[in-house]
Amino acid sequence: MASSHQFLEIHPQDPQARLIQRAAAVFESGGVVVYPTDSSYALGCQLGDKAALDRIRMIRRIDDNHHFTLVCRDLSEIATYARIDNHGYRQLKSLTPGPYTFIFQATKQVPRRLLHPKRRAIGIRVPGTPITQALLTELDQPILSTTLIMPGDEEPMDDVLEIRETIGHCVDLIIDGGICGNQPTTVVDMTQDPPAVVREGKGDMRVFQQ
Repeated sequence: MASSHQFLEIHPQDPQARLIQRAAAVFESGGVVVYPTDSSYALGCQLGDKAALDRIRMIRRIDDNHHFTLVCRDLSEIATYARIDNHGYRQLKSLTPGPYTFIFQATKQVPRRLLHPKRRAIGIRVPGTPITQALLTELDQPILSTTLIMPGDEEPMDDVLEIRETIGHCVDLIIDGGICGNQPTTVVDMTQDPPAVVREGKGDMRVFQQ
């Protein structure tokens, strides 16, 4: 069972198109994928795939209160899923792509089960990693994602061999994109005015402290 997952080494700066297509096919067939972002490795699946979402919850042992993130290709894709005013749009324009997760009120396009039960909010992010961007272009929709932090750990996993040994049997694909760090994103709640930093991470917080 431990060797049932696929493993793809994809070039971090110049992703091979055929490997990106193979990876996208795993997402589209209901797979759970470990993939690199500009802050750390993440667990992802296709938006709207409840079975894959439940598997990610099981791997990380998280409940319905956990904020999942929609990893989007660009700002125009974000506007489909999040309610953004002009001021928020300008802020995002200067900070994306980058290692930030922004919490917004969700639109009706977001499946209800992805939302925080007490408020219709969703995390949104646009990573600058070439592998992630190539995947998003191939999929033509966001990736439903969460940082690859195992139960009891403080930091994300960053060693691909260790990831294979620990959760290889639980996922369908691991993408080795080299070293991408082990610092989660800075999370900013954009539903407040002014926006509030709710988790300090890789992104520069000074822009929110004027």
